[in-house]
Amino acid sequence: MNDNTISNLSVDCVIFGFDSEKLNVLLLERKLEAENGETVFCDHTLVGHHVRVGETLDESAARILEETTGLSNIYLEQFYTFGNPDRLKKPRAKLWLESIGRNPEERVISVGYFSLVNVNSVHVSYTERHASWFNLNEIEDLGFDHKEILNKALEALQTKIKTNPLAFELLPQKFTLSHLQKIYEVVLGIEIDKRNFRKKVSQVPYIVPLKEKQQKVSHKPAQLYMFSRDIFEATKKKDFNFSF
Repeated sequence: MNDNTISNLSVDCVIFGFDSEKLNVLLLERKLEAENGETVFCDHTLVGHHVRVGETLDESAARILEETTGLSNIYLEQFYTFGNPDRLKKPRAKLWLESIGRNPEERVISVGYFSLVNVNSVHVSYTERHASWFNLNEIEDLGFDHKEILNKALEALQTKIKTNPLAFELLPQKFTLSHLQKIYEVVLGIEIDKRNFRKKVSQVPYIVPLKEKQQKVSHKPAQLYMFSRDIFEATKKKDFNFSF
């Protein structure tokens, strides 16, 4: 363990990414090999690390995100703290911790953050453990207690996206209404009536239509829009409600 880190305090980041069709999560490969080179096990974990001495939790989460994706100033929100005494007691967790010189009996408290990025704008720079995107709906299990952390992060996102403009963090600067609707569908796990959705969008001033359409698409080009944070800040005294 690096002497500059706190051994029993860590941050785990659930990095959600939207690719125009589905909601993804950035995961790291966790591979343990025996001395003879044979693979003992191989699975995946969330992105996380121990907090450094003198570092705030927010600073730690931002550092982890930047080291993993190469991006800074990206949306991050603390959503839950995980401190079950048995959270590192799984057989694989014990083997992994022993292999890196950690005491598997030591209790570790982990603070969960979720982050929202547009997959197409992210260059994943963490190659040491093969970081890659996975379809949220295809993730069955993860190392440690990270599936529980992921589920809790999704619950937090589903609650917050209805009353805050988080969806725009997952989109490029210019987007179509179909892509915006798709985000709400994949995050909330529901189908939304197109007519009702567009009626709701037409009632908010901060989703601004542009005099531009899609380019280089095989179908009829759709109107492009942008989210105006200035207009949102000026009008946010009005309730933001994207419940369906």
